Order: sequence, then C-alpha cells, then structure tokens
Amino acid sequence: MIPLLVDVSGKTVVIFGGGEVGARKAAYFAPDAKVVVYSRSFSPGFSGLRVECRETNLSMADEKGLHALLDGVFLAIAATPDRDLNNRIGELCHEKGILFNNADGESGDLLIPSVMKGERFLLAISTHGSSPAVSRFLREFLEGALPDLDRMIGLQERLRAYLKECQPDPQKRRDIVWKVLKDQDVWLALREGEIAAWPLITRRYLQ
Repeated sequence: MIPLLVDVSGKTVVIFGGGEVGARKAAYFAPDAKVVVYSRSFSPGFSGLRVECRETNLSMADEKGLHALLDGVFLAIAATPDRDLNNRIGELCHEKGILFNNADGESGDLLIPSVMKGERFLLAISTHGSSPAVSRFLREFLEGALPDLDRMIGLQERLRAYLKECQPDPQKRRDIVWKVLKDQDVWLALREGEIAAWPLITRRYLQ
C-alpha cells in the first residue's frame, strides 16, 4: 500500500455496522463526505455526527440487497461483528470497483490512518493495521513535540516569499530556510506568534 490524500467532498461513504468502531470511522469521514451507516442499532458515538443512520438488519440481507446498498458508493467500510458478512461486503466492493476497508476480516484495499491535522498540514500515520496503539502513540508524540507546527509552516511560507524577492541564489535560499527550520530559538519564539519570531530570523539570517 502507498499513501495518498484523497478528496472525498460530496462523495458517498457507506459504513456497515453501528458500533463504536463504525462510529469512529464515521467521525473520520463525516466532516467532508456524505456518510451513510447501515445497522440494526447505533452506539451513542453517532450522536452529533453529520451522518445518515439507516436501520437495517444486515444479517438478513442477501447478495442482491447488499449490492443495492453499494450503488453509487465511493468507499465502503465493513465494521460489523460478523467477519463472514464483512468479507462478503468486501467481495462485492471488489466486483463493483469500490474502495473497501475491513475493520474485522480479510484485508481490504484501504487503511484508515491515525491523523494529525492543523490549518496548514495533515500527517497520516499507519502501521498497516499491525498496531493501532503505535499509530496513536506517534500521533500524540508529534502533537506534543510540535505544538507550533502550523505557525512554523506559516513562517516558512512568508520567509520563502521574502527570499525570492531578495536572494537570487536558490541554494542560499534553501540553506536559510533549512537553518530557520532547525533553529530551536525560532521554535521557542513562535510560541508567542510569528510577530516574535520574524525579528529573530531577520537578525540571524537576513542581514
């Protein structure tokens, strides 16, 4: 598997299973995609999510019925406690060319990573399903280690634009950008905002 960033805006994501696992998957996609969930019951985790919950007895659904539930779907997730049912859904998704994630059963062609997200960045972490706990640990570690990453990205954007105006040598521009990125004093100054970090950069690297 290789990492990709996919725009799911306006696309339909279907989740089979209304338990806590299904709720976590729904929360991941709900801000951007149209999410439809099929289950006999729904956990409290769905409360407040912008999803469509449709009460359905999936254990009684035949192939034709499951096939119909997948019409027009971009991505499907099987999160029921029935591994055989999950695998059946996966087979149908393969036949219909639908991206598929299996929470319990034979692997699909899609993994949902642990995500660290800011206004200017998105980092996705995966252990290929081997250890979700490690993915979460890495995400929480990076969040604690780089609390001002958004501000640094904004600062780098401003710095690159400035250097393009006043420094004609591309290599020198790259060197300055990298030095600023590795400067711990700049990171500390960013805690008070870009307005505090820019004078430090000017004194050290732009004169």
